[in-house]
Amino acid sequence: MVKKVTYTLDDETVERIRRVSARLGKPQSYVVREAIRDYEARSDKLSDEERDRMLAVLDRIMKEPPTRPQSEVDAELRELRKNRRWGRLHPADPE
Repeated sequence: MVKKVTYTLDDETVERIRRVSARLGKPQSYVVREAIRDYEARSDKLSDEERDRMLAVLDRIMKEPPTRPQSEVDAELRELRKNRRWGRLHPADPE
């Protein structure tokens, strides 16, 4: 189903839509639909700033000393794996 809607766009954006439409030989509505489809596909990805901020947090965490011994962590992981209710892709680690 196709619906007619009205949006207000600045002159530069309208000119861009017209240029792409002319270059592709497609209607302007097609250009807008494809642009929105592409934008939506990228909207779940992190921006450069978000990615850099998250990597900085991970770098800071990795530099901090562990809060408990590795043997304790390994034992907890073994216990968690043993008590999982759902199926596994890989067999549990041997104890």
